[in-house]
Amino acid sequence: MTPATTYAGRAVALFGLGASGLATALALKEGGARVIAWDDNAEGVARAAAQGIETADLRAADWSGFAALILSPGVPLTHPVPHWTVALAKAAGIEIVGDIELFCRERRAVAPGAPFVAITGTNGKSTTTALIAHILRAAGRDVQMGGNIGTAILSLAPPAPDRIHVVELSSFQIDLTPSLDPSVGVLLNITPDHLDRHGTFAQYAAIKERLIQGSDRAVVGVDDGPSRAIADRFAERGGDRLNRIHVPRDAALTADAVTVRDGVIADRDGAPIADVSAIRSLRGAHNWQNAAVAVAVARALELSPDDIQAGLASFPGLPHRMEEVRVHGGVLFVNDSKATNADSTEKALTAFRDIHWILGGKAKDGGIFPLVPYFERIAHAYLIGAASDAFAATLEGAVPYTRCETLDVAVRAAAEGAAASGAPEPVVLLSPACASYDQFRSFEQRGDVFRELVRALP
Repeated sequence: MTPATTYAGRAVALFGLGASGLATALALKEGGARVIAWDDNAEGVARAAAQGIETADLRAADWSGFAALILSPGVPLTHPVPHWTVALAKAAGIEIVGDIELFCRERRAVAPGAPFVAITGTNGKSTTTALIAHILRAAGRDVQMGGNIGTAILSLAPPAPDRIHVVELSSFQIDLTPSLDPSVGVLLNITPDHLDRHGTFAQYAAIKERLIQGSDRAVVGVDDGPSRAIADRFAERGGDRLNRIHVPRDAALTADAVTVRDGVIADRDGAPIADVSAIRSLRGAHNWQNAAVAVAVARALELSPDDIQAGLASFPGLPHRMEEVRVHGGVLFVNDSKATNADSTEKALTAFRDIHWILGGKAKDGGIFPLVPYFERIAHAYLIGAASDAFAATLEGAVPYTRCETLDVAVRAAAEGAAASGAPEPVVLLSPACASYDQFRSFEQRGDVFRELVRALP
Protein backbone atom coordinates (compact mmCIF):
# COMPACT_ATOMS: atom_id res chain seq x y z
CA MET A 1 0.00 0.00 0.00
CA THR A 2 0.98 3.62 -0.58
CA PRO A 3 -0.25 5.66 2.41
CA ALA A 4 -1.88 8.89 1.19
CA THR A 5 -0.73 11.61 3.59
CA THR A 6 -2.06 14.61 1.63
CA TYR A 7 -4.97 15.12 4.02
CA ALA A 8 -3.37 13.95 7.27
CA GLY A 9 -5.28 15.36 10.22
CA ARG A 10 -8.20 16.51 8.04
CA ALA A 11 -11.53 15.05 7.02
CA VAL A 12 -12.36 14.10 3.43
CA ALA A 13 -15.49 12.85 1.72
CA LEU A 14 -15.05 9.83 -0.53
CA PHE A 15 -17.64 8.57 -2.99
CA GLY A 16 -17.41 5.28 -4.85
CA LEU A 17 -16.48 2.09 -3.01
CA GLY A 18 -15.50 -0.30 -5.74
CA ALA A 19 -12.03 -1.81 -5.69
CA SER A 20 -10.14 1.45 -6.29
CA GLY A 21 -12.39 3.46 -3.97
CA LEU A 22 -11.93 1.04 -1.11
CA ALA A 23 -8.16 0.98 -1.65
CA THR A 24 -8.14 4.79 -1.65
CA ALA A 25 -10.13 4.97 1.57
CA LEU A 26 -7.71 2.59 3.29
CA ALA A 27 -4.67 4.51 1.98
CA LEU A 28 -6.10 7.83 3.18
CA LYS A 29 -6.86 6.36 6.59
CA GLU A 30 -3.34 4.91 6.77
CA GLY A 31 -2.02 8.36 5.88
CA GLY A 32 -3.78 10.01 8.79
CA ALA A 33 -6.97 11.38 7.24
CA ARG A 34 -10.48 10.96 8.55
CA VAL A 35 -12.44 9.42 5.69
CA ILE A 36 -16.24 9.60 5.44
CA ALA A 37 -17.17 7.24 2.62
CA TRP A 38 -20.37 6.47 0.73
CA ASP A 39 -21.67 4.66 -2.33
CA ASP A 40 -25.06 4.27 -3.97
CA ASN A 41 -24.43 0.52 -3.74
CA ALA A 42 -25.23 -0.81 -0.27
CA GLU A 43 -22.85 -3.75 -0.71
CA GLY A 44 -19.93 -1.39 -1.27
CA VAL A 45 -20.81 0.54 1.88
CA ALA A 46 -20.99 -2.71 3.85
CA ARG A 47 -17.59 -3.88 2.57
CA ALA A 48 -16.00 -0.58 3.56
CA ALA A 49 -17.56 -0.63 7.00
CA ALA A 50 -16.32 -4.19 7.52
CA GLN A 51 -12.76 -2.95 6.90
CA GLY A 52 -13.03 -0.16 9.45
CA ILE A 53 -13.88 2.70 7.10
CA GLU A 54 -16.31 5.27 8.52
CA THR A 55 -19.41 5.46 6.32
CA ALA A 56 -22.26 7.94 6.21
CA ASP A 57 -24.75 9.18 3.64
CA LEU A 58 -22.95 12.21 2.20
CA ARG A 59 -26.28 13.85 1.29
CA ALA A 60 -26.75 14.60 4.97
CA ALA A 61 -23.11 15.48 5.76
CA ASP A 62 -21.76 18.87 6.78
CA TRP A 63 -19.51 19.61 3.79
CA SER A 64 -17.95 22.65 5.45
CA GLY A 65 -15.82 20.20 7.44
CA PHE A 66 -14.33 18.43 4.43
CA ALA A 67 -11.00 19.33 2.84
CA ALA A 68 -11.78 17.50 -0.43
CA LEU A 69 -14.04 15.12 -2.29
CA ILE A 70 -12.20 11.98 -3.43
CA LEU A 71 -14.22 10.69 -6.37
CA SER A 72 -14.17 7.31 -8.07
CA PRO A 73 -13.35 7.61 -11.80
CA GLY A 74 -16.54 5.72 -12.63
CA VAL A 75 -18.67 8.57 -11.26
CA PRO A 76 -19.64 11.41 -13.66
CA LEU A 77 -17.63 14.58 -13.04
CA THR A 78 -19.15 16.74 -15.79
CA HIS A 79 -21.34 14.72 -18.21
CA PRO A 80 -24.04 13.76 -18.84
CA VAL A 81 -24.67 15.65 -15.58
CA PRO A 82 -22.33 16.04 -12.60
CA HIS A 83 -22.94 13.57 -9.82
CA TRP A 84 -24.74 14.98 -6.79
CA THR A 85 -21.54 14.76 -4.71
CA VAL A 86 -19.79 16.98 -7.27
CA ALA A 87 -22.45 19.65 -6.86
CA LEU A 88 -22.12 19.51 -3.07
CA ALA A 89 -18.32 19.71 -3.24
CA LYS A 90 -18.41 22.72 -5.56
CA ALA A 91 -20.93 24.47 -3.33
CA ALA A 92 -18.56 23.90 -0.40
CA GLY A 93 -15.60 25.24 -2.42
CA ILE A 94 -13.43 22.14 -1.99
CA GLU A 95 -11.27 20.35 -4.54
CA ILE A 96 -12.36 17.18 -6.31
CA VAL A 97 -9.60 14.67 -7.04
CA GLY A 98 -9.06 10.94 -7.58
CA ASP A 99 -6.64 8.29 -6.44
CA ILE A 100 -4.07 9.01 -9.18
CA GLU A 101 -3.78 12.61 -7.92
CA LEU A 102 -3.15 11.29 -4.41
CA PHE A 103 -0.38 9.06 -5.76
CA CYS A 104 1.22 11.96 -7.66
CA ARG A 105 1.26 14.10 -4.52
CA GLU A 106 2.72 11.26 -2.47
CA ARG A 107 5.44 10.66 -5.07
CA ARG A 108 6.46 14.32 -4.93
CA ALA A 109 6.52 14.18 -1.13
CA VAL A 110 8.40 10.93 -0.50
CA ALA A 111 10.41 10.21 -3.67
CA PRO A 112 10.47 13.13 -6.12
CA GLY A 113 11.79 11.93 -9.44
CA ALA A 114 10.91 8.27 -8.80
CA PRO A 115 10.29 6.61 -12.20
CA PHE A 116 6.61 6.86 -13.13
CA VAL A 117 5.38 5.76 -16.55
CA ALA A 118 1.78 6.71 -17.36
CA ILE A 119 0.01 5.27 -20.40
CA THR A 120 -3.22 6.41 -22.04
CA GLY A 121 -4.95 6.12 -25.40
CA THR A 122 -8.30 5.07 -26.79
CA ASN A 123 -7.09 1.59 -27.74
CA GLY A 124 -4.15 -0.60 -26.79
CA LYS A 125 -3.27 0.92 -23.44
CA SER A 126 -3.66 -2.28 -21.38
CA THR A 127 -1.46 -4.32 -23.71
CA THR A 128 1.15 -1.55 -23.83
CA THR A 129 1.11 -1.13 -20.05
CA ALA A 130 1.55 -4.87 -19.52
CA LEU A 131 4.27 -5.06 -22.18
CA ILE A 132 6.29 -2.19 -20.68
CA ALA A 133 6.03 -3.73 -17.21
CA HIS A 134 7.01 -7.15 -18.56
CA ILE A 135 10.11 -5.86 -20.37
CA LEU A 136 11.26 -3.99 -17.26
CA ARG A 137 10.65 -6.95 -14.95
CA ALA A 138 12.40 -9.35 -17.30
CA ALA A 139 15.42 -7.01 -17.10
CA GLY A 140 15.40 -7.30 -13.31
CA ARG A 141 13.82 -3.96 -12.44
CA ASP A 142 11.48 -3.44 -9.47
CA VAL A 143 8.15 -2.73 -11.18
CA GLN A 144 4.72 -1.87 -9.81
CA MET A 145 1.91 -2.07 -12.38
CA GLY A 146 -1.64 -0.84 -11.86
CA GLY A 147 -4.22 1.84 -12.43
CA ASN A 148 -6.92 1.22 -15.01
CA ILE A 149 -5.39 -2.16 -15.85
CA GLY A 150 -6.75 -3.66 -12.65
CA THR A 151 -4.77 -2.98 -9.45
CA ALA A 152 -5.65 0.28 -7.70
CA ILE A 153 -2.63 2.57 -7.72
CA LEU A 154 -2.67 3.13 -3.96
CA SER A 155 -2.61 -0.65 -3.42
CA LEU A 156 0.86 -0.70 -4.96
CA ALA A 157 4.10 -0.31 -3.05
CA PRO A 158 5.10 3.33 -2.45
CA PRO A 159 7.25 5.30 -4.89
CA ALA A 160 11.00 4.87 -4.44
CA PRO A 161 14.04 5.99 -6.46
CA ASP A 162 14.74 2.46 -7.72
CA ARG A 163 11.11 1.38 -8.18
CA ILE A 164 9.23 1.97 -11.46
CA HIS A 165 5.48 2.53 -11.42
CA VAL A 166 3.86 1.61 -14.76
CA VAL A 167 0.29 2.87 -14.70
CA GLU A 168 -2.55 2.74 -17.21
CA LEU A 169 -4.82 5.78 -17.09
CA SER A 170 -8.30 6.25 -18.50
CA SER A 171 -9.66 9.65 -19.48
CA PHE A 172 -11.85 9.50 -16.35
CA GLN A 173 -8.76 9.11 -14.15
CA ILE A 174 -6.84 11.88 -15.91
CA ASP A 175 -9.80 14.21 -15.45
CA LEU A 176 -9.44 13.80 -11.67
CA THR A 177 -5.66 14.36 -11.66
CA PRO A 178 -4.88 18.09 -12.00
CA SER A 179 -1.17 17.74 -11.22
CA LEU A 180 -0.35 14.64 -13.27
CA ASP A 181 3.43 14.62 -13.81
CA PRO A 182 4.86 11.27 -14.96
CA SER A 183 8.51 10.95 -15.77
CA VAL A 184 7.45 9.28 -19.05
CA GLY A 185 3.99 9.95 -20.49
CA VAL A 186 2.59 7.77 -23.27
CA LEU A 187 -0.26 8.60 -25.65
CA LEU A 188 -1.03 5.79 -28.08
CA ASN A 189 -3.93 7.14 -30.12
CA ILE A 190 -7.17 9.11 -29.93
CA THR A 191 -10.44 8.16 -31.59
CA PRO A 192 -13.96 9.11 -30.44
CA ASP A 193 -14.92 7.35 -27.21
CA HIS A 194 -16.69 8.09 -23.92
CA LEU A 195 -18.33 11.19 -25.38
CA ASP A 196 -21.27 10.60 -23.04
CA ARG A 197 -18.86 11.36 -20.17
CA HIS A 198 -16.87 14.20 -21.77
CA GLY A 199 -19.41 16.01 -23.93
CA THR A 200 -17.38 16.51 -27.10
CA PHE A 201 -14.51 14.82 -28.90
CA ALA A 202 -12.44 18.00 -28.47
CA GLN A 203 -12.86 17.83 -24.70
CA TYR A 204 -12.00 14.12 -24.66
CA ALA A 205 -8.80 14.79 -26.62
CA ALA A 206 -7.91 17.73 -24.36
CA ILE A 207 -8.15 15.49 -21.30
CA LYS A 208 -5.84 12.94 -22.93
CA GLU A 209 -3.38 15.73 -23.75
CA ARG A 210 -3.08 16.69 -20.09
CA LEU A 211 -1.10 13.50 -19.47
CA ILE A 212 1.45 14.57 -22.06
CA GLN A 213 1.53 18.22 -20.97
CA GLY A 214 2.74 17.26 -17.49
CA SER A 215 5.30 14.65 -18.58
CA ASP A 216 9.07 15.02 -18.32
CA ARG A 217 9.38 12.90 -21.48
CA ALA A 218 6.64 11.98 -23.95
CA VAL A 219 6.10 9.02 -26.27
CA VAL A 220 3.25 9.71 -28.72
CA GLY A 221 1.74 7.63 -31.51
CA VAL A 222 1.27 10.00 -34.44
CA ASP A 223 -0.92 7.92 -36.75
CA ASP A 224 -4.08 9.96 -36.04
CA GLY A 225 -4.62 13.69 -36.39
CA PRO A 226 -5.39 14.61 -32.75
CA SER A 227 -2.37 12.72 -31.40
CA ARG A 228 -0.13 14.22 -34.09
CA ALA A 229 -1.25 17.71 -33.07
CA ILE A 230 -0.58 16.95 -29.42
CA ALA A 231 2.93 15.75 -30.29
CA ASP A 232 3.59 18.94 -32.25
CA ARG A 233 2.49 21.12 -29.34
CA PHE A 234 4.72 19.20 -26.92
CA ALA A 235 7.64 19.48 -29.34
CA GLU A 236 7.35 23.27 -29.30
CA ARG A 237 8.22 23.17 -25.60
CA GLY A 238 10.73 20.32 -25.58
CA GLY A 239 11.43 18.57 -28.86
CA ASP A 240 14.37 16.62 -27.44
CA ARG A 241 12.02 15.12 -24.84
CA LEU A 242 9.57 13.72 -27.43
CA ASN A 243 9.54 10.36 -29.19
CA ARG A 244 7.04 10.09 -32.03
CA ILE A 245 5.91 6.56 -32.98
CA HIS A 246 4.72 5.90 -36.53
CA VAL A 247 3.40 2.74 -38.21
CA PRO A 248 3.08 3.83 -41.85
CA ARG A 249 0.22 2.48 -43.96
CA ASP A 250 1.85 3.62 -47.20
CA ALA A 251 5.20 4.81 -48.49
CA ALA A 252 5.00 8.13 -46.68
CA LEU A 253 6.97 8.46 -43.46
CA THR A 254 6.59 10.88 -40.59
CA ALA A 255 9.82 12.76 -40.07
CA ASP A 256 11.72 12.39 -36.81
CA ALA A 257 9.82 9.29 -35.67
CA VAL A 258 10.51 5.74 -34.55
CA THR A 259 8.85 3.68 -37.28
CA VAL A 260 7.68 0.10 -37.73
CA ARG A 261 7.55 -1.75 -41.05
CA ASP A 262 6.77 -5.47 -41.27
CA GLY A 263 7.41 -5.79 -37.56
CA VAL A 264 10.89 -4.23 -37.62
CA ILE A 265 11.19 -1.21 -35.31
CA ALA A 266 13.63 1.39 -36.62
CA ASP A 267 15.11 4.45 -34.96
CA ARG A 268 14.72 7.99 -36.30
CA ASP A 269 17.75 7.49 -38.53
CA GLY A 270 16.34 4.24 -39.96
CA ALA A 271 18.62 1.90 -37.96
CA PRO A 272 16.80 -1.25 -36.72
CA ILE A 273 16.43 -1.36 -32.94
CA ALA A 274 14.05 -4.31 -32.37
CA ASP A 275 12.15 -6.98 -34.30
CA VAL A 276 8.67 -8.23 -33.38
CA SER A 277 7.77 -9.76 -36.76
CA ALA A 278 7.88 -13.34 -35.42
CA ILE A 279 6.38 -12.70 -31.97
CA ARG A 280 2.87 -14.20 -32.06
CA SER A 281 1.67 -12.30 -28.98
CA LEU A 282 2.45 -9.03 -30.82
CA ARG A 283 0.78 -9.86 -34.12
CA GLY A 284 -0.69 -7.02 -36.21
CA ALA A 285 0.14 -3.39 -36.94
CA HIS A 286 -1.60 -2.16 -33.77
CA ASN A 287 0.63 -4.39 -31.65
CA TRP A 288 3.66 -3.20 -33.60
CA GLN A 289 2.77 0.29 -32.43
CA ASN A 290 2.38 -0.98 -28.85
CA ALA A 291 5.79 -2.65 -29.10
CA ALA A 292 7.48 0.43 -30.55
CA VAL A 293 6.08 2.53 -27.72
CA ALA A 294 7.35 0.00 -25.18
CA VAL A 295 10.78 0.05 -26.81
CA ALA A 296 10.89 3.85 -26.62
CA VAL A 297 9.94 3.79 -22.93
CA ALA A 298 12.48 1.07 -22.13
CA ARG A 299 15.22 3.04 -23.89
CA ALA A 300 14.25 6.15 -21.93
CA LEU A 301 14.71 4.07 -18.77
CA GLU A 302 18.15 2.98 -20.04
CA LEU A 303 17.55 -0.70 -20.75
CA SER A 304 20.01 -2.40 -23.09
CA PRO A 305 18.97 -3.49 -26.60
CA ASP A 306 19.42 -7.15 -25.62
CA ASP A 307 17.18 -6.78 -22.57
CA ILE A 308 14.52 -5.03 -24.65
CA GLN A 309 14.48 -7.71 -27.38
CA ALA A 310 14.41 -10.51 -24.78
CA GLY A 311 11.49 -8.88 -23.00
CA LEU A 312 9.54 -8.47 -26.23
CA ALA A 313 10.14 -12.10 -27.21
CA SER A 314 8.93 -13.49 -23.87
CA PHE A 315 5.77 -11.37 -23.61
CA PRO A 316 2.79 -13.74 -23.21
CA GLY A 317 0.11 -11.23 -24.22
CA LEU A 318 -3.08 -10.41 -22.34
CA PRO A 319 -6.24 -12.49 -22.03
CA HIS A 320 -9.09 -11.55 -24.40
CA ARG A 321 -6.85 -9.43 -26.64
CA MET A 322 -6.05 -11.49 -29.75
CA GLU A 323 -5.28 -14.34 -27.35
CA GLU A 324 -4.33 -17.53 -29.17
CA VAL A 325 -6.37 -20.19 -27.38
CA ARG A 326 -5.27 -23.29 -29.32
CA VAL A 327 -4.61 -24.77 -32.73
CA HIS A 328 -7.07 -27.61 -33.26
CA GLY A 329 -7.31 -29.65 -36.45
CA GLY A 330 -5.18 -27.09 -38.26
CA VAL A 331 -7.47 -24.21 -37.18
CA LEU A 332 -6.20 -21.34 -35.02
CA PHE A 333 -8.74 -20.15 -32.41
CA VAL A 334 -8.32 -16.54 -31.26
CA ASN A 335 -10.09 -14.88 -28.32
CA ASP A 336 -10.43 -11.15 -28.98
CA SER A 337 -13.42 -10.60 -26.69
CA LYS A 338 -12.02 -7.24 -25.58
CA ALA A 339 -12.93 -5.89 -29.04
CA THR A 340 -16.17 -4.20 -28.04
CA ASN A 341 -16.33 -1.77 -30.96
CA ALA A 342 -15.52 -1.71 -34.67
CA ASP A 343 -12.26 0.18 -34.18
CA SER A 344 -10.91 -2.59 -31.93
CA THR A 345 -12.13 -5.38 -34.21
CA GLU A 346 -10.43 -3.71 -37.17
CA LYS A 347 -7.07 -4.48 -35.56
CA ALA A 348 -7.83 -8.20 -35.48
CA LEU A 349 -9.24 -8.33 -39.01
CA THR A 350 -6.06 -6.78 -40.40
CA ALA A 351 -3.91 -9.42 -38.65
CA PHE A 352 -5.46 -12.53 -40.28
CA ARG A 353 -6.94 -13.94 -43.47
CA ASP A 354 -9.36 -16.83 -44.05
CA ILE A 355 -11.29 -15.65 -41.00
CA HIS A 356 -14.31 -17.42 -39.57
CA TRP A 357 -15.60 -14.45 -37.62
CA ILE A 358 -17.81 -14.71 -34.53
CA LEU A 359 -19.40 -11.35 -33.83
CA GLY A 360 -22.37 -9.73 -32.16
CA GLY A 361 -23.75 -8.68 -28.82
CA LYS A 362 -24.96 -5.24 -27.83
CA ALA A 363 -24.03 -3.01 -30.77
CA LYS A 364 -22.21 0.31 -30.53
CA ASP A 365 -23.01 3.37 -32.66
CA GLY A 366 -22.03 2.75 -36.27
CA GLY A 367 -22.21 -1.03 -35.95
CA ILE A 368 -19.77 -2.85 -38.23
CA PHE A 369 -20.11 -0.59 -41.25
CA PRO A 370 -16.56 0.82 -40.77
CA LEU A 371 -15.26 -2.75 -41.23
CA VAL A 372 -16.56 -3.16 -44.81
CA PRO A 373 -13.05 -2.63 -46.31
CA TYR A 374 -11.90 -5.79 -44.49
CA PHE A 375 -14.75 -8.07 -45.54
CA GLU A 376 -12.58 -9.69 -48.22
CA ARG A 377 -10.56 -11.28 -45.40
CA ILE A 378 -13.62 -13.02 -43.98
CA ALA A 379 -14.56 -16.51 -45.16
CA HIS A 380 -17.75 -16.70 -43.11
CA ALA A 381 -19.42 -14.78 -40.27
CA TYR A 382 -21.32 -16.30 -37.34
CA LEU A 383 -23.77 -13.93 -35.69
CA ILE A 384 -24.72 -13.96 -32.02
CA GLY A 385 -26.76 -11.75 -29.73
CA ALA A 386 -28.91 -8.67 -30.07
CA ALA A 387 -27.00 -7.15 -33.00
CA SER A 388 -27.67 -10.09 -35.34
CA ASP A 389 -30.32 -8.37 -37.48
CA ALA A 390 -28.34 -5.16 -37.94
CA PHE A 391 -25.09 -6.98 -38.67
CA ALA A 392 -26.76 -9.37 -41.09
CA ALA A 393 -28.01 -6.36 -43.06
CA THR A 394 -24.44 -5.01 -43.35
CA LEU A 395 -23.00 -8.40 -44.33
CA GLU A 396 -25.73 -9.23 -46.84
CA GLY A 397 -24.32 -9.86 -50.30
CA ALA A 398 -20.73 -9.28 -49.16
CA VAL A 399 -19.93 -12.02 -46.62
CA PRO A 400 -21.72 -15.37 -46.15
CA TYR A 401 -23.12 -15.58 -42.65
CA THR A 402 -24.96 -17.89 -40.27
CA ARG A 403 -27.28 -16.77 -37.50
CA CYS A 404 -26.19 -18.68 -34.40
CA GLU A 405 -27.79 -16.61 -31.61
CA THR A 406 -25.52 -18.00 -28.86
CA LEU A 407 -21.77 -18.41 -28.51
CA ASP A 408 -21.79 -22.18 -28.06
CA VAL A 409 -23.62 -22.66 -31.36
CA ALA A 410 -21.29 -20.22 -33.09
CA VAL A 411 -18.11 -21.93 -31.86
CA ARG A 412 -19.28 -25.33 -33.12
CA ALA A 413 -20.37 -23.93 -36.47
CA ALA A 414 -17.20 -21.88 -36.94
CA ALA A 415 -14.95 -24.82 -36.00
CA GLU A 416 -16.68 -27.05 -38.53
CA GLY A 417 -16.64 -24.38 -41.24
CA ALA A 418 -12.97 -23.55 -40.76
CA ALA A 419 -11.89 -27.20 -40.69
CA ALA A 420 -13.76 -27.88 -43.93
CA SER A 421 -12.58 -24.72 -45.68
CA GLY A 422 -9.42 -26.11 -47.22
CA ALA A 423 -7.60 -22.84 -46.45
CA PRO A 424 -3.95 -23.26 -45.45
CA GLU A 425 -4.27 -21.26 -42.19
CA PRO A 426 -7.95 -20.79 -41.26
CA VAL A 427 -8.73 -18.77 -38.14
CA VAL A 428 -11.79 -18.83 -35.89
CA LEU A 429 -11.84 -15.32 -34.47
CA LEU A 430 -14.08 -14.12 -31.65
CA SER A 431 -13.91 -10.36 -32.15
CA PRO A 432 -17.47 -9.26 -31.44
CA ALA A 433 -17.35 -5.50 -32.21
CA CYS A 434 -20.01 -5.27 -29.51
CA ALA A 435 -20.51 -4.89 -25.80
CA SER A 436 -21.23 -8.16 -24.03
CA TYR A 437 -24.14 -7.10 -21.86
CA ASP A 438 -26.95 -8.76 -23.79
CA GLN A 439 -25.72 -12.28 -22.92
CA PHE A 440 -22.70 -11.87 -20.61
CA ARG A 441 -21.86 -9.70 -17.63
CA SER A 442 -18.51 -8.60 -19.10
CA PHE A 443 -16.17 -9.10 -22.03
CA GLU A 444 -14.01 -11.17 -19.67
CA GLN A 445 -16.80 -13.65 -19.05
CA ARG A 446 -17.54 -13.82 -22.78
CA GLY A 447 -13.90 -14.58 -23.52
CA ASP A 448 -13.67 -17.14 -20.73
CA VAL A 449 -16.71 -18.97 -22.10
CA PHE A 450 -15.21 -18.92 -25.60
CA ARG A 451 -11.96 -20.36 -24.28
CA GLU A 452 -13.79 -23.15 -22.45
CA LEU A 453 -15.88 -24.00 -25.51
CA VAL A 454 -12.82 -24.16 -27.76
CA ARG A 455 -10.88 -26.34 -25.35
CA ALA A 456 -13.86 -28.70 -25.11
CA LEU A 457 -14.06 -29.27 -28.87
CA PRO A 458 -13.76 -32.98 -29.67
